[in-house]
Amino acid sequence: METQNPAFHSLSLLLFFAAITTSAAALNADGLALLALKSAVTADPTSALSAWIGSAYATPSSPCDWPGVSCRLGRVDDLSLPGKSLSGYLPSELAALSALRRLSLPYNAFSGPIPPDLLKIPTLTYIDLSGNSLSGAIPPEIGTLAETLTHLDLSSNLLNGSLPPFLADFKSLSGTLNLSFNAFSGQIPPDFGRFSVAVSLDLRHNNLSGEIPQAGTLLNQGPTAFDGNPNLCGFPLKFPCAWDRSSELPSWSPNPNPSSSGNHAATAARRRTAVTISVLAAVLLISAAAVAALQWRMRRRRRRKSNGGFFDGGGGKEERLWEGSPPAAAKGDEDYFVAVDEGFQIELEELLRASAYVVGKSRSGIVYKVVVSSGGGGGPLPSAVAVRRLSEGVCAGWRRREFEAAAAMMGQVRHPNIVRLRAYYYAPVEKLLVSDFISNGSLHSALHGGGVGGLSHSAAPLTWAARLDIVRGAARGLAYIHECGHRKHAHGNVKSSKILLDEDLNPYVSDFGLARLVALSKKNGSNNNGSTDPIVHGFGSKMAAGARSGYMAPEAGEERQWMSQKGDVYAFGVVLMEVLTGRAAVAGLEGFVRGAFREERSLSEIVDPALLHEVHAKKQVLVVFHVALGCTEADPEARPRMRGVSESLDRIGGGGR
Repeated sequence: METQNPAFHSLSLLLFFAAITTSAAALNADGLALLALKSAVTADPTSALSAWIGSAYATPSSPCDWPGVSCRLGRVDDLSLPGKSLSGYLPSELAALSALRRLSLPYNAFSGPIPPDLLKIPTLTYIDLSGNSLSGAIPPEIGTLAETLTHLDLSSNLLNGSLPPFLADFKSLSGTLNLSFNAFSGQIPPDFGRFSVAVSLDLRHNNLSGEIPQAGTLLNQGPTAFDGNPNLCGFPLKFPCAWDRSSELPSWSPNPNPSSSGNHAATAARRRTAVTISVLAAVLLISAAAVAALQWRMRRRRRRKSNGGFFDGGGGKEERLWEGSPPAAAKGDEDYFVAVDEGFQIELEELLRASAYVVGKSRSGIVYKVVVSSGGGGGPLPSAVAVRRLSEGVCAGWRRREFEAAAAMMGQVRHPNIVRLRAYYYAPVEKLLVSDFISNGSLHSALHGGGVGGLSHSAAPLTWAARLDIVRGAARGLAYIHECGHRKHAHGNVKSSKILLDEDLNPYVSDFGLARLVALSKKNGSNNNGSTDPIVHGFGSKMAAGARSGYMAPEAGEERQWMSQKGDVYAFGVVLMEVLTGRAAVAGLEGFVRGAFREERSLSEIVDPALLHEVHAKKQVLVVFHVALGCTEADPEARPRMRGVSESLDRIGGGGR
């Protein structure tokens, strides 16, 4: 064999390094950072990264053309590789993606720690690293994102350590904070009570211990937000914490002949004990007196729908029948409890005495699950009802007759896919709406986890058949609302958290009529801030800068256009996109889906990763996407009626869990 010339060998090395230099020159810093990720991947069974090529002699050479990568102004702003079964680690070089806004790598097999430098990218607003094998603690560098991050999902990993209290400083969080199915230990920081009511908190299946802090929005979480932590106790769990009385009251020595210094200490201790006991006794007496007074007041006057009269709860009956205008005695300081469902026989006093649990909170009020012990003569009633206590600020401007008319309208709407209003209570300082309690949380919690709007769903993702049946039922309910009366009724606040699910995943549209009550408050010059400005919430006609809901139609900023049937259709279209993509319905979801179809992106880049294994459903998914696009047309007149949307969904084969 001829010996190779050393000069020829040197020339080969030079050519090799020249090729490497040329390849690197063809890519910017973003491209090199993505190639670092590809190098860190040890297994790519679906060939998800096979098109990530850094050679100047191959195409595509721009990282903006690579699968799973989206760019804005030539910079990578979205890295989305869900469910690709990629294994390896996350390299710190990803921090070079300095314009990255959205990082979504769920349902892969990445291991090792989360690179601290990755969490220093100032533009990050969305992080989903769920369903991997990441380990270690949450790097403190994540505090850099306190002003920008809206969504953080680190569930189903191997993360450990304590829960960082500084997460409560993330004022921009408005979607999911999911830390479930990890190995976090220690106590829940009391600071977590400072989270906004809009944050869906999920701490299930960790090693957390101690008492759940009774602070702020932690009081509004359902029990399933804390399930799977055997050493946790306190409300809303069923495991009360042991109360050590000795830790609450100071002790004192019974020794009759103490020393002089001991005598002073014992005397001081006795005084503190006496004062403490006196204060506790006074508080208990005042509380008992307040409860008795409230029950007597509510028992004093109530009206029954069957005869429209008032009854004195003390035994002396005062009956007044009216038609048309109410009697003068009903104005001002009168209150009454009205059963809008003839079969509802539960007394107000029974509701007040029953066990109640907070299952939801919003600016319109607090929702309680109230466990009752009796039904009525009109057929079987559930063992629990939902009682919405309307917030004082929101309802301060309501006039009695307007409230009564709105509640009567809500009670007349009866459909298998609409939550049924059973009764209401009216008083100048208290308004309650009593409806059926739907036990399995909301579509929002089923898709994204947490307990917003009710008790959370099971950990298993929703199948395509279940999702299709849910949106079909919800569409039927909304179509009935739009067509049930001579007036053009509208829901006014359609979103996934308003679609409740029972144990069989049957859907129920909730809170119909609540938007109208809020509108009455706005009309009469009051909102939850006590001002005369329109309410800025899911309902208001004017939105604060940056506060626009992802469900709100483009025309909703116009006066008198925020609550309409066409607005409901738009919002339902966004719900369909939420169900299809698995993404939270933040502002921009509709634009993302419409842009993806315009760019003819792969369906696997758009659809929820939990549905990727259901290949048989591809055609049905595409049809529902097109229904959603039709619902979210910018021109309201181009959108279909809700009845047409319902019929289109019913024509799709499949479903039927």
